[in-house]
Amino acid sequence: MIAVGENAPDFTLPLTDPGTEAAELTLSALRPGTVVLYFYPKDDTPGCTTEALDFTRLATEFTAAGATVVGISKDGPKAHQKFCQKHGLGIKLVSDETGATCEAYGTWVEKNMYGKISMGIQRATFLIDGEGKVVGAWPKVSVKGHAEAVLEAVRALG
Repeated sequence: MIAVGENAPDFTLPLTDPGTEAAELTLSALRPGTVVLYFYPKDDTPGCTTEALDFTRLATEFTAAGATVVGISKDGPKAHQKFCQKHGLGIKLVSDETGATCEAYGTWVEKNMYGKISMGIQRATFLIDGEGKVVGAWPKVSVKGHAEAVLEAVRALG
């Protein structure tokens, strides 16, 4: 997994932004702003929905602190669009359907659920500064209180 102090791998992926037409998002194009990049397993599942709603609830505070929140999963743009519309999400979501970005960040991992081994996205968040360096990392995220903890870290950068 990418560690604090490393350069954040750049990417260009299909974007679903509730306020715009679907396009593409390039991570480096968000510089010199701060980016909260959070990886989540699947649209419209309980933990992922709670996390997206928490980031949406705090979106104006992240913006005021100079940060852009970007969620990333392997779901396609149409699934992201439905997810955003169903739950009134106000954050950017990008689609990593090939999994290349998940691999680059080290979030595509072997999981063991009830004795069944499979590959999937490990919920993780990275705080990326205006120069593209990872300045905060939360591997194996527990959803409750996570968005608030990340917001505090963003404010501490300011």
